[in-house]
Amino acid sequence: MKKLKAIWELMRLEHGVMLFIAILIGSLISQKTLFDNLNLPLLNIFLTFFTALFLETSTFALNDYYDLEIDRINKRTDRPLVRGDLSPKTALNLFYLLFPLGLLCSYFVNMTCFLIALITALISVLYDAKMKKIKLIGNFYIAYIMAIPFVFGGVTVLGNSAFSLEAINPAIYIIALIAFLAGVGREIMKDVMDFEGDKRQGVKSFPRYIGIRASNGIAASFYLWAIALSFLPFFLASFGVYYQNITYFILVFITDTMLLSTCLQLVFKKQPNMKFHRKYTLAALFIGLLAFLVGAFIGG
Repeated sequence: MKKLKAIWELMRLEHGVMLFIAILIGSLISQKTLFDNLNLPLLNIFLTFFTALFLETSTFALNDYYDLEIDRINKRTDRPLVRGDLSPKTALNLFYLLFPLGLLCSYFVNMTCFLIALITALISVLYDAKMKKIKLIGNFYIAYIMAIPFVFGGVTVLGNSAFSLEAINPAIYIIALIAFLAGVGREIMKDVMDFEGDKRQGVKSFPRYIGIRASNGIAASFYLWAIALSFLPFFLASFGVYYQNITYFILVFITDTMLLSTCLQLVFKKQPNMKFHRKYTLAALFIGLLAFLVGAFIGG
């Protein structure tokens, strides 16, 4: 059981579930827009699930392999490689196994999905291997990883010969932007958590340049932009299924309340509990995903 728990932690499988929900949301919106029904192609959904799962888990394993020394400095005992529960070689072997499987799954969906998966996967490897020390870039890369699944899901239903992003409902891009903004906020919070280790390793991050308090303020501003955009689907008819959808509104209101409470802590508290708020905002974003997922079914 200890080994299985360590593998789960290495792969961050809970993130894989959230990525798949984001893909499913994109697929539902696209299917409803293009075909006026929610009869998703089950084989494609199955393949996109494993695309997201394999690419996410493999790149997280590679991330921990490259981050081992800095994680030791930062005392990241939540990482199984730091605790010694898994060896660095195990992490590398999991990457070699799962990375190509993820790309293979995307190839059998359609060419657009394959290209999105390939570009995203290559950027992920480049980030893990080369760009990690430039966190100013990394913050936006991680946020991109949180946003692109919605677009990926949107093109899933376009057909096997699809090679276009123009057929996607514009609402999907707005939802992706909300995820991107919230993602940047969470990553800046992580920079604050990792400040001491990053300083020793010469990693360039927001706190290194502008200080911890200013970085907290910037993180809060990204959350506030995400909160503001989250109400657009409820008030604008162009968002179709989410327009005046009470279920969507209630769940998003819960998410936004949680994010706003974090913003207040970041701005007004001198030393907020970053470890807690990282987990707290992850829970908030999961509820936000449920808002879009449940809202798509109820509005349908």
